[in-house]
Amino acid sequence: MDIPVLVVGAGPVGLTLAAELARHGVRARLIDALPSPSPYCRAIGVTPRSLEMFEDMGVVDAMIAAGLWLDGVRMLLPGQPPRDLRRDLSDLPYAALGVPQYETERVLAAHLARFGIAPERGVSLAGLTQEGETVRVALDGPDGRETTSFRFVVGCDGAHSAVRKALGIAFEGEGWPFEFMLGDVAIDWDVPRGLALFAVRPVEEAPPDLFVAVPLPERGRYRVSAMAPARLSAPAGGGTDHGIQADRPGASLADLQEVADRLLPERATLGDMRWSSIFRISMRLAERYRDGNVFIAGDACHIHPPTGGQGMNTGMQDAYNLAWKLALVAKGDAAPSLLDSYEPERRPVAEAVIARTTEESLNFGRRGSGDRLADTQVLVSYRGGPLAPASEEGLCAGDRMPDVQGLRRHGLGFPLRLFDILKGPRFVLLVPMGETTAAVEELAADLRRRWPGVLRVVVVAPGGSTPEEVPGLEVLTDADGAFAATFGGTRAWLVRPDNYLGWCGPAADAGVDVPLYLSDVIAMR
Repeated sequence: MDIPVLVVGAGPVGLTLAAELARHGVRARLIDALPSPSPYCRAIGVTPRSLEMFEDMGVVDAMIAAGLWLDGVRMLLPGQPPRDLRRDLSDLPYAALGVPQYETERVLAAHLARFGIAPERGVSLAGLTQEGETVRVALDGPDGRETTSFRFVVGCDGAHSAVRKALGIAFEGEGWPFEFMLGDVAIDWDVPRGLALFAVRPVEEAPPDLFVAVPLPERGRYRVSAMAPARLSAPAGGGTDHGIQADRPGASLADLQEVADRLLPERATLGDMRWSSIFRISMRLAERYRDGNVFIAGDACHIHPPTGGQGMNTGMQDAYNLAWKLALVAKGDAAPSLLDSYEPERRPVAEAVIARTTEESLNFGRRGSGDRLADTQVLVSYRGGPLAPASEEGLCAGDRMPDVQGLRRHGLGFPLRLFDILKGPRFVLLVPMGETTAAVEELAADLRRRWPGVLRVVVVAPGGSTPEEVPGLEVLTDADGAFAATFGGTRAWLVRPDNYLGWCGPAADAGVDVPLYLSDVIAMR
């Protein structure tokens, strides 16, 4: 098969997966049933962890240019003065960014186009069957039905996923019996740029009365949401019945203004509404994420309340996790057993997100999470999973790799960040420089021989030293001492292609433990 992977769904998750597969050297075919991208601003928030992912992909600058930093929220509660709550995330590489979903899709589609790949629109999955290692699919498009084969199929096709339904995977959970109205409007008020506004009136034994306005990059524009009045609501339909109800009339500007007048202490005039819709929320989790050589990701796996902006980000992180594994297997550089780690690593993340966002939504206006990092996704860890079965105190295998600054490299007149070094589709082994590099050179040569193109070795020398360049190694100097302060000076660190730690331990053990780890994980040589 010239193209080994079919990706179904060209939203943020499918675009991320197709682009990451291409960056890892595997071409995918990307289809979407919609004739054109959705104009609705379903998701806005981009978490700090997703921005780290976008940096690795090479699109973070374009995302930042398309967005607006979300600095906090103005909270309005009954009987209390307005409070501007700002989050200080200055100790992370990135803060929280607001990018309308259609802009996120535009940036990712432009990035994908650089690999010579474009979504095929108006093409839907009509059915699939698996025959050994081959997935046979029927596709309906503008020119009729096509039957073709792929080695892998990944459903990134949303809450009503055709791929999930074709596999017969249960999508259990429940939906809220009430609906929300959304709108893209201009608002004339004194809320500082970059602050969202949450006006909440808790109601006992019922959902809170609320008015939420999240700023959009265009000055004075907001994506607003509120409870839909009874006259706009409709009984829940079958299936998931989740998301924007595009086949029904949306709210009017007067409907949204009515809620604003009821909950805001001062008059705020809404105007210039570009679109509106009714939105329904469900909480559901797929029974499993895989059946043979067919996978699901994103909303096809998990849906939940939009509190904290976790949905799109969790889905894109699903794709980021799956892409490097799928690419290694598709290229023959890893055994298919590597793919067994996808669901055990990602399904618990979705399970936790569903629980947290549901609890926070039901208690909206009563109490906060109290954790400034709760929605950044930098705390997501795969400790105890199949690729990091053991855990220990402090930073260890399964954790997200933190960034440090002040690294120097011979010949470069500027400092580097650790994230600069980790960019790329390969594992990276970070080793402290000892009195001699002979053992490291020997280890690097052995790793290149056994796993060619899969791993790079980087040596970090202490600040104040002047290390020589070593053939086959990247040599850095910890000029500011930040690396040693974070990672110590005697331990080695093996970083996965998705910038999670695969292994760490005494540098003296790397010559034995790293080959054992790679042999177990990649299971090829």
